[in-house]
Amino acid sequence: MASYLITGANRGLGLLMVSFLASKPVTEVDVVIAAVRKSSEALESIVERSNGRALVLTVQVTDEESVRKFDEEVKKVLPNGLDVLINNAGIMQSSPNAELGIEAMDNLHDHWNINVNSVHLVTKAILPHLRNGEKKTIVNVSSALGSITLAPQYMFPPTPAYKISKAALNMMTVQYAAYLEKEGFIVFSIDPGWSRTEMGSDFADLDPKEAAECLVKKVLLATKEDSGKFFEANVPSWEYKGGPTRYDGHILPW
Repeated sequence: MASYLITGANRGLGLLMVSFLASKPVTEVDVVIAAVRKSSEALESIVERSNGRALVLTVQVTDEESVRKFDEEVKKVLPNGLDVLINNAGIMQSSPNAELGIEAMDNLHDHWNINVNSVHLVTKAILPHLRNGEKKTIVNVSSALGSITLAPQYMFPPTPAYKISKAALNMMTVQYAAYLEKEGFIVFSIDPGWSRTEMGSDFADLDPKEAAECLVKKVLLATKEDSGKFFEANVPSWEYKGGPTRYDGHILPW
């Protein structure tokens, strides 16, 4: 049995990951904590059907005091430790004057606060619980748009602040992986793919349910050899159409 904590779990991929994990046999998944700023009807419905295996805890991930109180609640729910933390909460906003170029970017602070700083606040708060767990796994949901190597191929989305923040998140992943290596931790980044969620839009590549299941399967099969790496989603049903996105689970360049 393993325990999971997922941030940003009231909608989109976070919600679907909670649903998928809660549907697994109790021999594989014991508890799933959905960490949210505000719950949703869809999330509450999953919790009601989970026979007590899924639960909601509220937290404002950008607020240090809120994260501290959240940590205390996690300890009550999981006194013997947490196995897996999935840092999924994040935002992606287009620059309002994208045609003017990067100098018009005015939303870097919000992206940095949510996509980078909040991940650090949550991770460092939850780390003691992970140290008491068995799997000792931290997964940061990133994006290929944060790859510096692939940046010339991903110039078309008018979201420079998002790209910058995900590049920083990837470096945080490497730092935590190196720092926690001697303790047997597994820490990696993963791009779940461009899926048809509220953030991804109706024009995206992937069915969100399939994308969430593929992400969770990667987490379930993670090994120490995965630590410190950056993976693309592995979506077997995807037909490669050329370009940088393959959805074959390969290691992405930083």
